[in-house]
Amino acid sequence: MQSTNPRGGGARIAVAALSLSAIGLVGIVSHEGYTETAVIPTKGDVPTVGFGSTVHEDGTRVRMGDRTTPVRALHTAQAHISRDEAQFRASMPGVALTQGEYDVYIDFAYHYGMTNWRGSGMRRHLMAGQYRQACDALLRYRFAAGYDCSTRVNGQPNKRCWGVWKRQLERHQKCLAEQ
Repeated sequence: MQSTNPRGGGARIAVAALSLSAIGLVGIVSHEGYTETAVIPTKGDVPTVGFGSTVHEDGTRVRMGDRTTPVRALHTAQAHISRDEAQFRASMPGVALTQGEYDVYIDFAYHYGMTNWRGSGMRRHLMAGQYRQACDALLRYRFAAGYDCSTRVNGQPNKRCWGVWKRQLERHQKCLAEQ
């Protein structure tokens, strides 16, 4: 299944035929940043190591004190992304996306998890062919541990999790550019 995006964001291709682009992979690992030792990235979050991985290649959860190397971290991230991609494709029967849209939504799924993806407004809108509404639904994900990361403190970005909100705004802009 291939369709033309009338606004020029690129051809939409059946999700089943897509995979994360090299640009998408570099974007994910760049945004996640690298840590050699497990950290809790934002207050109330779970431990991550390497490029934001919450699980190891074998599926076991990351624990504080776990360590990795850059090469091992990239393998772990790729294994995690591959699992997410298989679940993502299964959750989107009959849907066609541009490569850019696919990369944005896989980035979201890597960051927020497949459970959040499957229950998201993004998925519901895409299943209904509502591409712009799906992009806008990205902006509903602005919380970390119950805290609204889009809030400002004394007119300044909050220090607790502003990066979470900034990343959502970037995803939203990339998504809109595909429309």
